[in-house]
Amino acid sequence: MNWSFISPGRLWWLIAVAAMAAAYIAMQFRRTKYAVRFSNIDLLDKVAPKRPSWRRHVVASVYLLALAAMVVGVAQPQAQERVPKERATIILAIDTSLSMQATDVSPTRIDAAKVAAVKFVESMPPKVRLGVVDFSGSTKLLVPPTTQRDTAVRAIKNLELGQGTAIGAAIDTSLTAIANSVPSEGDTKIPAVIVLISDGKDQGQSLPVPTAIERANKAKVPVFTIAYGTPNGVVEIDDGSGSTQLVPVPVDEPALAEVAKETGGESFAAATAGELEQVYDRLGSAVGYDIEQQEVTWKLVAGALIALALSGAMSLVWFQRLP
Repeated sequence: MNWSFISPGRLWWLIAVAAMAAAYIAMQFRRTKYAVRFSNIDLLDKVAPKRPSWRRHVVASVYLLALAAMVVGVAQPQAQERVPKERATIILAIDTSLSMQATDVSPTRIDAAKVAAVKFVESMPPKVRLGVVDFSGSTKLLVPPTTQRDTAVRAIKNLELGQGTAIGAAIDTSLTAIANSVPSEGDTKIPAVIVLISDGKDQGQSLPVPTAIERANKAKVPVFTIAYGTPNGVVEIDDGSGSTQLVPVPVDEPALAEVAKETGGESFAAATAGELEQVYDRLGSAVGYDIEQQEVTWKLVAGALIALALSGAMSLVWFQRLP
């Protein structure tokens, strides 16, 4: 954890806490020496009955820990925290080509992709607007950017497969949705990104991927890509004679990575449903949140109060007094 302090000079008070700890240790040696010099053992047992020594050490340690936490809190520590974005637009473009019915990812690529996409949508901060684009051989804007998560979730769950993989057109449709929905605030546009998940190479005829990349760069919209599937994926295709044949549909990770690289986004790869959910978790942190230095004094104060209460409770139970 990368911590900094608004008032680091106050940390010098930790020396006082360390001095108290040293004094406590010194008193334990003195206590032992005095006990050895006490000649009347029977009377000693009555005056100072034996108790497990570790108990008083635990109470003292927790108490000193509380004091140290308070000192650190007084120094006003800051740490990097995830802060939900107040203004952002995300377009989730999902590949619905026939290759997404491959079963190399259980139960199928598309079914696992739907589950992970729904979790991603539901994890976004409330004020982030999110849209959904469906693409196979053609593209369709299913949900314009909105804060209504239920609309996006229903659209994802109802996705259907089709022929072709028009990645370039999917990027272009996403850019159009962003341009039509993102208002400007002064001279600064609300930040927007495209998250595109696919398992194959572009097969679209309407718009080449290089042209889509140029348009994304001009609009300053990065494309984050997820290459989903394994090299061993296959699907059954009707050959037109009433029988089917197995057609290999390996994931094309380099092509998707190139799209991300050229647009200033980031590329990911997932070969299982679990890996896909992890990718979406990382993406959520990247596109839905900002990392900012936030003062975390309250966390230290809360910890110190808990430690003080704990030391007091242990002292009352074990020794019938407060520390």
